[in-house]
Amino acid sequence: MIEIKNLVVEIEGNRILNGLDLTVRDGEVAAIMGPNGSGKSTLSYVIAGKEEYEVLEGEILLDGENILELEPYERAARGVFLAFQYPLEIPGVATMSFLKAILNAQLKARGEAELTTPDFMRRVKAAAERLQINQDMLKRALNVGFSGGEKKRMEILQMALLQPSFCILDETDSGLDIDALRIVAEGVNALRDGKRSFLVITHYQRLLNHIVPDTVHVMSKGRIVRTGDRELALELEASGYADYVTEAA
Repeated sequence: MIEIKNLVVEIEGNRILNGLDLTVRDGEVAAIMGPNGSGKSTLSYVIAGKEEYEVLEGEILLDGENILELEPYERAARGVFLAFQYPLEIPGVATMSFLKAILNAQLKARGEAELTTPDFMRRVKAAAERLQINQDMLKRALNVGFSGGEKKRMEILQMALLQPSFCILDETDSGLDIDALRIVAEGVNALRDGKRSFLVITHYQRLLNHIVPDTVHVMSKGRIVRTGDRELALELEASGYADYVTEAA
């Protein structure tokens, strides 16, 4: 479970999060929707540990531990995973070498034995087939020459291999056609197990047709201004965010 309490965050003197409170329970899929500039991506970066942001107040508790004092790699070892809105291309870094390195690093951090090459290959092959990632993609440098949908599938592949306990999807639907969206959503849904939690950040209801949330939160001006069930997402799709921007102002 993750509990965010009175989180106040600035970047370069600009207040982005303004006393934000949020709880995501074990096994819950929570969606955050809101207008541009409301602080949704900032929230994801602060949870993951991006250094540019200054936390002025508040706590982020993962299973009772305040992770704000931890380095990003330590948060990842605790089970935090962030799927970026725009995954980076990394020329010169082979995809398979990258996947093996991150998986064995996580296993080592958890006190588990590293995988042999045959065991690693079997895991990757099985997960890649489910996400319709072909062998040619796995032979390239990481994300280099990938389409938007291929980059998102590669991130879900990383998530499937690492088996994190808290997964943040930052506008994963950006740039995806309906087929790629379905494939990515199926990969996410396959990881829902009653214990693993998800924070799904999106502007649009269409993603939530495929990854059905337990709760929906509306974010505006750096804080949560309303919480409801999946019907709230349908309401937002129909009426937009104008009322919430006015309320938060």
